[in-house]
Amino acid sequence: MNRPDQPKVDAESNSGAAIVAMVADDARSRLLRAALRLFAEQGYSKTSTRELAEAAKVNVASISYYFGDKAGLYRAAFFEPLGEPGDEAAQLECAGRSGLHKLLHTFYAIFLDPLRNGEAAQLCIKLRFREILEPTGLWDEEVNKGIKPMHDTLVALLARQFGLTGPDLELHRLVTSLAGLGVQVHVCRDITDRIAPGLNDQPDSVDLWIQRLTGYAMAMVQGEAARRGLKLRGPVL
Repeated sequence: MNRPDQPKVDAESNSGAAIVAMVADDARSRLLRAALRLFAEQGYSKTSTRELAEAAKVNVASISYYFGDKAGLYRAAFFEPLGEPGDEAAQLECAGRSGLHKLLHTFYAIFLDPLRNGEAAQLCIKLRFREILEPTGLWDEEVNKGIKPMHDTLVALLARQFGLTGPDLELHRLVTSLAGLGVQVHVCRDITDRIAPGLNDQPDSVDLWIQRLTGYAMAMVQGEAARRGLKLRGPVL
């Protein structure tokens, strides 16, 4: 049986199989792009499957074929552009063995790398605001499986750097503030473009943000250590 929108070709030939794969990938990608934009602009409940199919220039059956149903397409649009919550906490653990600078650099690289996707990254932020206002459960999943494990891991690693027996509220305040630097870059892109044109237009702007935020974060961590009258343990650079 042919997939929806699949051309009738000789799939036994190498060229025929390549065309089938290319068309299938293109149809799925178009659905994802259309879904991300429409769900971000209108929300889940106000976006119909027919509207999604028309925007992607595929037939409605393609949604069930590639994603199971509208909810499956919504999940894919929510997670795939930024990546589903995965091994970010493990990456931080590994980086923490190489020192504070490496730990913070890895934290911001994980945080800001999705900005390389351009407009899609902005739509993902908009979709998350939609999800918070009109919850389907995916935001809770992202918090519980992605954001909280990264937060808890960074708190635990900084507790070791400070020589504490365990995290305290002030350490959670520090990590929340460190994350806030990255959130500002993500969420306030439109405002930044208006008040400081050029910050986000350079070819290496994401790399520069990662480098600068790492440096700012180093100063914040060292400032908190000084406030406590502590000397950081372990390698710093």
